[in-house]
Amino acid sequence: MTNTTVYPSHYINGQWVKATSSETLPVHDSSTEELMATVPSGTAAEAEAAVLAARKAFDSWSALPVETRAAYIDKVAAGVKARTEELAVAIAREVGMPLKMARAVQVGGPAWHWGNFAKIARNFEWEKKVGNSLVVREAIGVVGCITPWNFPLSQITLKIAPAMVAGCTVVLKPSEIAPVNAMILAEIIHEAGIPAGVFNLVNGSGPEVGEVLATHPEVDMVSFTGSTRAGKRVSELASQTVKRVALELGGKSASLILEDANLEAAVKGTIGACMLNSGQTCSAHTRMLVPASRYEEAKALAQATIAKFGIGPSLEETSKLGPLVSAAQRDRVLGFIKTGIDEGADVIAGGAEPPKMDKGYFVQPTILGIKPTDTLAQEEIFGPVLVVIPYKDEEEAVAIANSTIYGLGGAVWGGSDERAIQVARRMRTGQVDINGGPFNANAPFGGYKQSGNGRENGVYGFEEFLEFKSLQLKPVAV
Repeated sequence: MTNTTVYPSHYINGQWVKATSSETLPVHDSSTEELMATVPSGTAAEAEAAVLAARKAFDSWSALPVETRAAYIDKVAAGVKARTEELAVAIAREVGMPLKMARAVQVGGPAWHWGNFAKIARNFEWEKKVGNSLVVREAIGVVGCITPWNFPLSQITLKIAPAMVAGCTVVLKPSEIAPVNAMILAEIIHEAGIPAGVFNLVNGSGPEVGEVLATHPEVDMVSFTGSTRAGKRVSELASQTVKRVALELGGKSASLILEDANLEAAVKGTIGACMLNSGQTCSAHTRMLVPASRYEEAKALAQATIAKFGIGPSLEETSKLGPLVSAAQRDRVLGFIKTGIDEGADVIAGGAEPPKMDKGYFVQPTILGIKPTDTLAQEEIFGPVLVVIPYKDEEEAVAIANSTIYGLGGAVWGGSDERAIQVARRMRTGQVDINGGPFNANAPFGGYKQSGNGRENGVYGFEEFLEFKSLQLKPVAV
């Protein structure tokens, strides 16, 4: 594939508006390194125009009956499903997730979420009598949404779908690295007939476009997913206008394997949860904590498991692991692997040598045995790298699990669910998988500590975009 798709416009106030700047952002195929698309690099003025369009549309959109808004959202869900293959190929090329998985995870998930948020809005209790008060829930207003590249369509959906069906209007700044899926989604939203100004999209950099969304007085809320460093900047800027801020940030999740766990299942499950999307997942289980007495046994199981993770281009159906998203991300991950080895890591599998591929941003799936104080036990790597940390007893294991600045995901593997739950309650993290329990898209997702604040998914993610209002009624005389 050598054709380059050129997107010349932003989507503002219900129409495609030609970019005012000639500067563009390149999008590369992560498997071939070829230029696959360009999008315009937006300006502060274009971001402000989008904000003002969203503000103008808010009153009429929020006043529509819930059923009317939900019906529009259902049309978007149908549009996403209809263009599944186009979206999956775009994301496989942009991000690097193998196509088969991209269809199911990167597109199937969002298509389901669009429909699910419509159902949630229809069934939601919008007002409630509390004594002599009527407590009502209302849309917070204009929402600025800033999204990442690793699960691009998912992260966009988890912000704009609940916000819009709640009655908010939105301005989206998608990732500069993986924006093609967002452009396709904008086409779907336009075709669904959603009124002008309800959804707006401006491509561009964080400092140029993102900072307008964080600072503009007509933006009532910012929902951001990305690095902890960037999240701190968004919070700092948003504080000047006292906006609501929802943050989904970094992670360094621990998979804690107890002494009585099924070790084979635990090791396989941990590696699977670590290597999803080539490790480019904020909640990836990147630290495997094993009893010191079972370390050698865990090593052998890990080596046997990782050997089955074949690397290949993302559009090949047989690939289990694709490339990383960019050259910069590949080099960053390789730098971390070298640091781990320099600090004395036990190289269980992989290493800092790139795999023998002609092109593409590939990194060998790597497993390193380390100490809990090592750099790789604390820093988010965001690549196909698992660290194995031995511990002496349960108290030390829990302390190690809680020893980072993050608290997003995690797992506990034990001889019984009851024991695993007991340990999981001690972990300072937003989500814990018990003995391989699967992801629940209606359960709240979000973090403790520097992994962020606020929650996504289901009714929990929907309520993030609502305000409370109390109407004090005069008591009825008896």
